[in-house]
Amino acid sequence: MLCEQVVSMANSLLNVSGEPLKRAAAVCGPKGWPAVRPDILVATPAALLNYLFDYDPERRRREKFLRSVKYIVFDEADMLLCGSFENQIIRLIHMLRFDEKLLSRAEDSGKEVPLEGSDEYHEDSGSESAEVSDIDDENEDGHIQDGAVKAKNAHVGARRDWRRVRKVYRRSKQYVFVAATLPQSGKKTAGGVLKRMFPSAVWVSGAYLHRHNPRLERRWIEVTTDTQVDALLDAVKYGLKSEVDPELGPNRTMVFTNTVDAANSVSDILRRVGIPCILYHRESSLEERTANLQSFRENGGVLVCTDAAARGLDVPNVSHVIQAEFAACAVDFLHRVGRTARAGQSGIVTSLYTDANRDLVRAVRQAEELAQPVERAFSRKRSFRNKLKKQARLLEPATLLS
Repeated sequence: MLCEQVVSMANSLLNVSGEPLKRAAAVCGPKGWPAVRPDILVATPAALLNYLFDYDPERRRREKFLRSVKYIVFDEADMLLCGSFENQIIRLIHMLRFDEKLLSRAEDSGKEVPLEGSDEYHEDSGSESAEVSDIDDENEDGHIQDGAVKAKNAHVGARRDWRRVRKVYRRSKQYVFVAATLPQSGKKTAGGVLKRMFPSAVWVSGAYLHRHNPRLERRWIEVTTDTQVDALLDAVKYGLKSEVDPELGPNRTMVFTNTVDAANSVSDILRRVGIPCILYHRESSLEERTANLQSFRENGGVLVCTDAAARGLDVPNVSHVIQAEFAACAVDFLHRVGRTARAGQSGIVTSLYTDANRDLVRAVRQAEELAQPVERAFSRKRSFRNKLKKQARLLEPATLLS
């Protein structure tokens, strides 16, 4: 869905003749390669790799595509550089950088260098570890030095000898990594991977990256099993009654839960008391999610959702975010909160939490009061609770000795 949103926005930018400034097309899901080459291609990693490999046995399209690419933007970079997407993204970067090297050699020699032989490099790169600390060290004059990469299997060592020879080549492509959250606390985090692969990259961030937004009104409500439903209803009504700038359109409230079952339950509760709401989670069909999201954009109201709606969706002017269940990790927390108070606007965030979340809430609030990044307190891949359990274990010996 994010691909279609980006394409729609790009094609809406028109010149004086009413034509798109740059023509964009999406390659994702069931959508195949566009018949006419666009200026901007928006794709998922899997769809792009399928096109470059599965349907191009003679490698002609692959060579033409790699040579024509000048700018590569990785949106939601923290998600792409971790988990199931990581190997695909590393593989694409290796392919693009290999082409940069060939282009540089061609310019130096004055001869065109074909892309033949590149398969020996990138066919295996998808299975390699993301621990690429020796790859692509950049020197001071803007050239790139290719470092050594250890081959996993001895029988492929010969064909990778060129990778062990440090060479300098000119950069012909620009790489841009964009993310609302970019943990850098460890070597395997997205930020850690980027620092190793692009050590001379320019880092640009807003003043409130991973920090409390002063335009937000925060409401923290501790609940029990008996009071949770009433607190939820009060929070929804509070948001619906809050004043909204008429120029921003109707009032929009997003209610987040941690599971699909919880989202369905919250939806049933709201409807039983006469509060219309819209559901959004991954178990709904793509058509249903698209229609519900469009309705929420145009008409406002209450959207009950899982973290499927926390990132990658263009929903402007959300006035109120409610955590019916507290976020399971720091990244989810930041993305939920980031749905409101965007682009200089104000917003409200109401977080319901139980005694089991009390320490988590205390840690988050303390980080906000001290203007510290939430990332420092919580790891991206650990839940808040697991982090606290680990801290408790570390404190146990000191407690016994005291």
